[in-house]
Amino acid sequence: MHPTRRVVANTPDVLTEGDRGPRWALILACVRRIAEGDRFSGRKPMDLGPRMMLGHELYGRTLGIVGYGRIGKATAKRAEGFGMRVIHNSRSGGVPFETLIAESDVVSIHAPLTPETKHLFNADVFKNMKSTAVLVNTARGPLVDEAALAHALRTNEIFAAGLDVFEREPQVEKALLDLDNVTIVPHLGSATVQTRAAMGLFAVENLLNGIAGHRPRALVNPEVLT
Repeated sequence: MHPTRRVVANTPDVLTEGDRGPRWALILACVRRIAEGDRFSGRKPMDLGPRMMLGHELYGRTLGIVGYGRIGKATAKRAEGFGMRVIHNSRSGGVPFETLIAESDVVSIHAPLTPETKHLFNADVFKNMKSTAVLVNTARGPLVDEAALAHALRTNEIFAAGLDVFEREPQVEKALLDLDNVTIVPHLGSATVQTRAAMGLFAVENLLNGIAGHRPRALVNPEVLT
């Protein structure tokens, strides 16, 4: 190994299971208005009539996954338990992005952030989504134009959104904070005891392998070893 070259490694796979938990928590919170109900209960007079805070079912509805890597596929597998139809769009295939946007009841974002995908979800996209659709982003904040999302939520172009990442993290678009139909959590995708412990151990293993001159198990830049 050349002494001036830096070996870069990461901790994939350990996030696959842990990360899809918050994603499904956000999906359920949005479609059944759980967070909104929590904010409402005990703070406002409750009319317990049959039309109070109606949400939507997941059974028989369509989940659209944008980006179909490890976490995207794991999310799709969990959708089977809810009886959902799953479609996806990715660089390797699936349905056209426009088709996914038009047909999906829930859109879950898993795409990487690149110059091409920044603000992939913008005002034009929101106009082409179902008015009953839910958008969930636990991937990268700048994939979503937050100002445009706030407008779409405020004008009921889409039903709800769940966000674990933000365009200018840790800052959140102020217009989103004033809305009831958005659920916002502070980047909790990997926040379990088990996942963080596994990440730490994986990182130490990579470090020890690199110091010893061995190939790390999760090498990002293999060209440095050639």
